Amino acid sequence: MAVYKIAVLKGDGIGPEVVNSALRVLKRLGELSGVSFEFEEGLIGGIAIDRKGEPLPQEALELCLKADAVLLGAVGGPKWDNLPTSKRPEKGLLQIRKALDLYANLRPAKVYEPLISASPLKEEVVRGTDFIVIRELTGDVYYGEPRGIFVENGKRVGINTMKYTEDEIRRVVKKAFEVALKRRKKLTSVDKSNVLEVSGLWRDIVEEEKKNYPDVEVEHLYVDNCAMQIVRRPSSFDVIVTGNIFGDILSDEAAVITGSLGMLPSASLGEKYALYEPVHGSAPDIASKGIANPIATILSTAMMLRYSFNLEKLADAIEKAVELTLQKGYRTPDIYSEGCIKVGTEQMTDAIINSLEEIWEGL
Repeated sequence: MAVYKIAVLKGDGIGPEVVNSALRVLKRLGELSGVSFEFEEGLIGGIAIDRKGEPLPQEALELCLKADAVLLGAVGGPKWDNLPTSKRPEKGLLQIRKALDLYANLRPAKVYEPLISASPLKEEVVRGTDFIVIRELTGDVYYGEPRGIFVENGKRVGINTMKYTEDEIRRVVKKAFEVALKRRKKLTSVDKSNVLEVSGLWRDIVEEEKKNYPDVEVEHLYVDNCAMQIVRRPSSFDVIVTGNIFGDILSDEAAVITGSLGMLPSASLGEKYALYEPVHGSAPDIASKGIANPIATILSTAMMLRYSFNLEKLADAIEKAVELTLQKGYRTPDIYSEGCIKVGTEQMTDAIINSLEEIWEGL
């Protein structure tokens, strides 16, 4: 029987609390399913700086390189805010993404029926929303050269270069098609090809690749129109693929319409490696209070099961268990509303495990 090796980087703030909850769910799921998971811990972020003097120690990186997937909590906090940029906890995130060559960031935007009132959009507009934004992570204006602030004719000029190679575009587009095949088989490619040559190349490559995925419906949208359509018709989207800067903006817009950051998982995928983490940060203001919402991290493990291990049944079980728990009325403080059952991190985890056991019997 296969053993899936997971590198666990709990990080700072509420990171250890929510990761511990996710590990409890995975362990119970392993017992129910007979699938074996092996966990090994490493250090990243502020705690790594305190203990090892750097945000991503070499031994932690080597642990990740040997694992089948990486589960990350969160990094950072005010304790380390005054350190030089190169020594701050967040530097560890950039280092691990580069070292693992994680080029595709997946951020789901799903509106759960029990939490539909938390969305800023009207219920009839947002109901049924369940899509993923796939953002290219390694190119675009964040990395293109030349870049900087220069002086021309005695005046300052700021320059950033939007640049993509054919290979950079093609690999993230292929990943998006593969994800769409596992979902509802609809892909929306977002660009600005009416004014940007780099977007023209992007659209050309999407058109070339769609011939290899005849079962996937393809839609092209300009980024400004897509931003509008996400608000007007969010439930019509399935998979959205786009470049780094457009994806940065659109994924944040998508996060807002769901109503709660504490519910949002993410995955960063490469050809060989993958890292899974909640969208939220380390939330040092509530760390160690036992009230953090573990759902985003638990749902990140569902993404791990689906995209790294191809264990679709197990991924579905976790997602259904979360939804059932919400239907029962359990809420951590960040998603609490009157009439619900307010619980802490441990109690929410217990409730999700109980729901998982119920779900598993019916699968």
